[in-house]
Amino acid sequence: MKSFEISAAYIKEKLGSLMPRFAIVLGSGLADLGDQIANPIVIDYQDIPEFPVSTVSGHSGRLIAGTLGKVPVICMQGRFHFYEGHSFDKIAIPVRTFKALGCEAMILTNASGSLNPNMKPGSIMLIEDHINFSGTNPLIGANDDSIGPRFVDMTQTYDAEINQALKSAAATISLPLFEGNYIWLTGPTFETPAEIRAYRTLGADAVGMSTVPEAIFARHCDLKVVGLSTITNLAAGLQGENLSHDETLEQGALAAVNLTKLLETFLEAQA
Repeated sequence: MKSFEISAAYIKEKLGSLMPRFAIVLGSGLADLGDQIANPIVIDYQDIPEFPVSTVSGHSGRLIAGTLGKVPVICMQGRFHFYEGHSFDKIAIPVRTFKALGCEAMILTNASGSLNPNMKPGSIMLIEDHINFSGTNPLIGANDDSIGPRFVDMTQTYDAEINQALKSAAATISLPLFEGNYIWLTGPTFETPAEIRAYRTLGADAVGMSTVPEAIFARHCDLKVVGLSTITNLAAGLQGENLSHDETLEQGALAAVNLTKLLETFLEAQA
């Protein structure tokens, strides 16, 4: 058995009759959303065979399965980043595990810096497309044809139908929802003001250190994916203050309230 198949078999046993339709990945400061899941089944990452363990502050390191908006979901409280030293093979395990569990789509959330002065901290941005500016690609290496093709079409990475449903949900609750392009850098350093100016020229609207590898793995195994960025700060050079992870957690927690409302409204429409 492959690593993700071992992980999926363990999780299936814990879930019993629950079959999650959506997998939700929570970014920095967004763990509270997972606490809104009804009838929760909690599984610590460290207990799941072959599963990585998160090392970043603000990432709880557990799965929570249950219902949100009357729809069965499974939620990651804490993700795995390239900058932590995790190999891409490890980062792929949760994505492929969710596919093996029968999930229809992954909802990727993250905490991001805004490159748009009008998109201020506390805002939510629906990811229309991304720019991989990491200098690498998570699918480099031998390809497993049983998982996905050698060459993956990324023309429509973020599912247009689900994006439209999220926009409708935002309109229902009168929540301003920005749309834009997310640029991925490996981190863990925050970007310099000169780099931010360059990324704005490239067409980026938000910058962060996650999401893109997971999106690529999801498309590789034919799992639908959408992305939502919670804006925690204006990027370097767009504000007078220095950047910090504490600010990311604080603003992420505030944005999580609106993100929870948005996802609950979206999922209720999917029930």
